[in-house]
Amino acid sequence: MVKLVINGKEITTDKSNTVLEVARAAGIDIPTLCSHESLPPYGSCRFCIVEVAQRGRTRMQTSCTLPVAEGMEIKTHSERVLKIRRILVELMLARCPESEVLRDMAREIGVPHCRFERVRGQKSPCHTCQACTLVEQMPMHPPDGMPATIVGRSGCILCGMCVRLCDDVMKIGALGFEGRGMRRRVTTPFREPSEFCITCGACSSICPTGAIELLRVRPQEPLPIPAEFELGLANRKPIHLPFPQAVPRVPVIDPATCVNFMTGGCKVCEDNCQVQAIDHTQQDKIQEIDVGSVIVATGFKTFDPKRTPYYGYGVFPNVYTALEVERLVNASGPTGGEVILRDGRAPKSIGIIHCVGSRDNKTNRWCSRVCCMYSLKLAHLLKEHTEAELYNFYIDMRTPGKSYDEFYGKLLEEGVHFIRGRVGEVTDWAMTPDEEGKLVIRVEDTLAGFVRRIPVDMVVLSTGLEPQADAQDVRRLFNMSCGSEGFFLERHPKLAPVNTFTDGVFLAGACQGPRDIPDTVAQAGAAAAEAMVLIDRGYIEQEPNTAYILEEECSGCKSCIALCPYTAIAFDEAKQKAAINEALCKGCGTCVASCPSGSIAQRLFEDDEVFSEIKGVLAYE
Repeated sequence: MVKLVINGKEITTDKSNTVLEVARAAGIDIPTLCSHESLPPYGSCRFCIVEVAQRGRTRMQTSCTLPVAEGMEIKTHSERVLKIRRILVELMLARCPESEVLRDMAREIGVPHCRFERVRGQKSPCHTCQACTLVEQMPMHPPDGMPATIVGRSGCILCGMCVRLCDDVMKIGALGFEGRGMRRRVTTPFREPSEFCITCGACSSICPTGAIELLRVRPQEPLPIPAEFELGLANRKPIHLPFPQAVPRVPVIDPATCVNFMTGGCKVCEDNCQVQAIDHTQQDKIQEIDVGSVIVATGFKTFDPKRTPYYGYGVFPNVYTALEVERLVNASGPTGGEVILRDGRAPKSIGIIHCVGSRDNKTNRWCSRVCCMYSLKLAHLLKEHTEAELYNFYIDMRTPGKSYDEFYGKLLEEGVHFIRGRVGEVTDWAMTPDEEGKLVIRVEDTLAGFVRRIPVDMVVLSTGLEPQADAQDVRRLFNMSCGSEGFFLERHPKLAPVNTFTDGVFLAGACQGPRDIPDTVAQAGAAAAEAMVLIDRGYIEQEPNTAYILEEECSGCKSCIALCPYTAIAFDEAKQKAAINEALCKGCGTCVASCPSGSIAQRLFEDDEVFSEIKGVLAYE
């Protein structure tokens, strides 16, 4: 530990720190343009210069490269220091006259104007500093697409942060210095578009004057990373929160887009994390946990409207899905709750098309149950946010719930138009002047008895619900059953609505079938209660109609093992006979019927019992 004095304040600190770090920790502001947590001190901008008194000598030195020492006396804002900073700002402004950062810094330290200011293409009236000669040589646009320099209109102060970040930190090597003295510049190798550049944007983000133009490094727009939670309406960074209400609220790193996983460099986030919580060496782990019961709540997936191309989703930019509009009207969404089209306009007329991917023999025959009500909800919200003319195109209005039909009546009073009929197509082909620049919805109005063309600015597709793509894999994993449409089947629709045919496995939510939020919450509570009852009881009640092996007749052919849907049959190597685990057996009778030697019987269904029942039936008069 060493003691030093900064602006008359005595400070004790570790000797490995620099003066700039100690001053910042003490709340003393020292201006700088080239200091960054991920880069070693360089001192190229010179703005962090301070006056150092030590051992009877006084000198001027950059604080970012000056390690602390015992007995130092530092002045960060003496008149001598401020005079040097003013001269540096003027010289930088002569090189970069359009930099807002330098202009703001000049105003802060009392520089009203730059004495070396000049007009591009003319000689400076000063002829002394010659700092503007580099700017004179920089073309505004690269000739023939070949960037002689990557610097844009605001100019470069040659701090080298972009080069050091690209080479030393990101480990890409797409930038470098060229020339010496006043001809020194930042450019790409051979002054050509760099194939090494991955358009990560690190150089432009760290540039203190905003001089770097990515299109001059590599003439290719950076590929955005669509935010999954925002359904592509906004972009995200490689390190992000999956969604605002994530529990635990901890950011995750996307290895597919993180520069560290691509090049082995970067780790800027790790350098800036004060609690050292980031570890790029972590690997994915698969953990196996023994549990007593399982609640299957795998949910659903929404219908992909691209499968119905006549509605124009993915073709016309102003055709949205209901989930995308849900994010638009949300205050925490990509537009802050403001409903605007992709071209920035506010819609004046909106059409909501029901049953997209539902009640259709070409896609899904079932009713998705929630579409009508969330379409009415979106119509109500869009009316509040836009005051647009709202049209709902429906096949049948289904509002089976508490106060649902009253809400439908409220929308009628608000002036929302309801047109009964399946929409034929959405097109941008205009037949009248009123349809110019609009999306035209062509629909047969079954109540009026004719085909209508409704021009709108925005189309919302109320997509239906489908089973998850891997529903069959989950079904096989837990020995469950699926209906013809792919949703999981319960043991009994009335007596056991959350149970499956596998003991200890329960269903909750839309994986069993389309349902709304209240029904999902109620079913989740029922499934949790069933699981708790099973855990609290401590034992499982078995059905009495299980199968058993007649060992004296079993030949050990193993044909029953592969046929058992509950894997309840195993082969006893010692006895060379089949053995049934009665805890797994559900009494389905598959093995009894398929055994070629008749060596498997089923309790409550033995031959004597069956014959006795038949005899009793025949004897009845």
